[in-house]
Amino acid sequence: MVEFGLILPLLLLLVFGMVEFSIALCLTALVGTTALAVDLGRAWVVRNELQNAADAAALAGAGSLGPNYKSPNWTQAAAKAQSAITLNRTEGTPLVTAQVQTGYWNVKGTPAGMQALPVASPGAYDRPAVQVTVSRAAGQNGGPLSLVLAPVLGITTLPISATAVAVISAPGYAGPGALFPQAISQCLYSAYWNATTGQPVNDPATGQPKEFMIGSTYNYTGCAAGMGSGQWTSFQLNVQDVTSIRNLIANGNPTPLQIGDMTWIQSGMKNSIYNNVPYPADVLLPVVASLGSGSTGSPVPIVAFAPFHIESADNGSKPYIYGHFIAGYKAAAASGGSGSATYYGAVTAPSLAN
Repeated sequence: MVEFGLILPLLLLLVFGMVEFSIALCLTALVGTTALAVDLGRAWVVRNELQNAADAAALAGAGSLGPNYKSPNWTQAAAKAQSAITLNRTEGTPLVTAQVQTGYWNVKGTPAGMQALPVASPGAYDRPAVQVTVSRAAGQNGGPLSLVLAPVLGITTLPISATAVAVISAPGYAGPGALFPQAISQCLYSAYWNATTGQPVNDPATGQPKEFMIGSTYNYTGCAAGMGSGQWTSFQLNVQDVTSIRNLIANGNPTPLQIGDMTWIQSGMKNSIYNNVPYPADVLLPVVASLGSGSTGSPVPIVAFAPFHIESADNGSKPYIYGHFIAGYKAAAASGGSGSATYYGAVTAPSLAN
């Protein structure tokens, strides 16, 4: 039997032992938590640096896919993306390399992910793209992140990577100010645009894009040789006056428009407006399916956006705008959006897809 006089010291030793054990456990947990907080904070910073580098490189690469949207310069784009990586740093040290892939990106996600080259026939929702993955891992950019405090938990390094995809597109969306207020008939492309090569049809005599007149549907029906139908449009404004069109020539469409939206086709020729046409100038025009009988003084759907080089304009009895289609036009304030888009010579600026 333990004497009563020994019970109290034993109890005190037990209590103090448990307290010391609890303190040790708390200190271990505290050190571990601090280690994770410090190293995870560093990892978060490095991850953001890698993501910024991947974004910048993908955008630089996609911006070099042109100027021919139908035949992207894959080699040039990959080299540009790889070069752009070296302009970025992680923890103050320049990045050296990245994994760069070129191909097509489906904006509907069907199929998902990058479609590796070759792609026999890109679909309406497929966009030329550059994918960049940049990593801090074994043998890449100085190796994985070396941890400072986490080794107390048995974790010494942490691999980190980031991926970005950038695309270019034929414009499916035109922001405010992007469009010139002259709608043209889609049938002009059968005569003056080569959909296979993605280039204007050349004049055999000059080797340059064929030039033609775009005139009012009252004078130029259909798409005869050397001419085609076009009509002043006030976009989504249901107006018929000359002053409104002059304002739209100066400022472009006041609201965004995308393929499938309706644009108001004005009636009448409005000869005097042709005096306000700027030239020489490159402009982006809304394309409509037809400007036949009954289309004036009514809204019609937009089917595409097309760039046109204006050489001159005439306000005579049969007024017209004279010029030719162009390829590789950088469409300001335009994007591909998530819909289908037909290439008629205009290309959007590169944008991130993910």
